[in-house]
Amino acid sequence: MKVAILGPGAYGIALASVLENNKNEVTMWSKFSTEIEELDKTRTSPKLPDYIIPVDISFTSDMKEAVSGKELIVIAVPAAFVDDVAKELNPLLQENQHLCIASKGIENDTCLFVDDVIRKYINTKNLAVISGPSFAVDIVKKIPIGLSLGTNNEVTASIVMKAFKNDYFKLRITDDIKGIEICGSIKNVIAIAAGMLEGMQLPESTKAMFITESLHDIKELIFKLGGDKKTILSFAGFGDLLLTCTSPKSRNFSFGYLIGKKIPKDEIEDYKCATTIEGLYTLKSIYQLTKDQHVDMPIIDLIYNIVENGKNPEELKRFLIEKD
Repeated sequence: MKVAILGPGAYGIALASVLENNKNEVTMWSKFSTEIEELDKTRTSPKLPDYIIPVDISFTSDMKEAVSGKELIVIAVPAAFVDDVAKELNPLLQENQHLCIASKGIENDTCLFVDDVIRKYINTKNLAVISGPSFAVDIVKKIPIGLSLGTNNEVTASIVMKAFKNDYFKLRITDDIKGIEICGSIKNVIAIAAGMLEGMQLPESTKAMFITESLHDIKELIFKLGGDKKTILSFAGFGDLLLTCTSPKSRNFSFGYLIGKKIPKDEIEDYKCATTIEGLYTLKSIYQLTKDQHVDMPIIDLIYNIVENGKNPEELKRFLIEKD
């Protein structure tokens, strides 16, 4: 199968490694020609320093070249860039091509989830979303990984399964695209708070309490935004939340750790400038979304006030005890 991946970040490259392992013909795209030239020349990425990119994976900065003749197109750019990518992809997409979203997040200006941003420009029923507990550094090691695959199209589901599924990469199908999108977005925000607990040197008992309370709140948010509550128990829900909220490999967790440890603000700013923190981008969106939709989610309010307004992270301890 011929597959295009839009976005050669760590996660995009990791997904490409699975596709290449399954004998698919893979082309990766970035709008930045210097990035593409470096990847093609060195066959390494600074985001995955111990992984050698197979020579069978090709690179291009020409989107038309990337998507032409491809049966499956995987979107793996950061959420902030999905709008531009969808706009450029729209006139190039053919009716028989299928889209798989691997990006997570909510657009700041519109509070739209990634699939809604894409649908704003592209009218297609051939759409799927994948999400679950999977760090890029783990995927390339070919260890067992499980993701949720959300789609309302059986043909799209079959194509994505055929492209990705193998003896170490598992996909479990659901039709709750909205629920998967919510879980994949908000877990990055919750991980920031989990990192704060780590930075404050709170024990596993408190962290378990926090994750449990977060699961309950996310479940209610899924329901109020039109998804299926049961999705919270999927790979995209509990699985991804557990991974992201307990591992220093998570950039969101690491960012929260700096805040909880009360590292000097200039050092935190340096980390923000040097690192893509998806949860930081999504925090602003989910905070506004809950206000627009009149959804009561005090954990989001508190994380927002700690990160954006300088509230003391110690407030998390009191919040957990007093929360209904």
